[in-house]
Amino acid sequence: MSPEPREIRSADGASQAVTLATALGAVLAEALVHRPYASLVVSGGHTPRDMYVQLARQPLDWSRVLITLADERWVATDDQDSNERMVRAALLQQAAAPARFIGLKSDAGEPDEGARIAWAALAPLPRPFDALVLGMGDDGHVASLFPGSPELPAALDARSAPACVAVQPPAAAHARLSLNLAALLQSRRIFVQIIGAQKWQTYLAARGDGPAEALPVRAILRQDQVPVDVYWCPDASGAGVH
Repeated sequence: MSPEPREIRSADGASQAVTLATALGAVLAEALVHRPYASLVVSGGHTPRDMYVQLARQPLDWSRVLITLADERWVATDDQDSNERMVRAALLQQAAAPARFIGLKSDAGEPDEGARIAWAALAPLPRPFDALVLGMGDDGHVASLFPGSPELPAALDARSAPACVAVQPPAAAHARLSLNLAALLQSRRIFVQIIGAQKWQTYLAARGDGPAEALPVRAILRQDQVPVDVYWCPDASGAGVH
């Protein structure tokens, strides 16, 4: 039986941003004590933006931190929907400006080729990743592992080789690149950030019986390889919504 996720509740988005950023800063600081470099995998969307601003203020040797994304939209990196664009604007600032960022989007002609190029580009990141930050959609998706996408069963197969895969969500404007489950689980600790009552209900449903294909976050919550911390708050004040 997989271990229970640790649940950390905050009053609102502003306090959650500080609490989660502080926890991530401590994980990265500890990693830098024991290893030459630390690796951090982050997610896009609106939910983590304020948390990244707080994380960027953490007093770390950021020049020894390597950062990448759990997923990315197949758009130019200066597009308003680009996760890389958001991470550069919110996280790669202040004290964190010297961190090394490796994006997933390349000049490849199509997503499948782009996924192969992205995975090769991530070779320098120390593994296991010291920390992985995931959001969760109302539909239970994590990274860009969406219920109903044709690529989902293979991407959720933990026996597959770790990889970046191309994904076509059933109801989204853009194709995506995403780390598959095997790659996401190459982490020392996973942090899931949730805001709002509706997402809490989705999370509770994911803790119940049912296939991971219906609520992909189940694949993270049910595995027994990596500790999972779930940060939740009922109020989005001070933070965006994923």
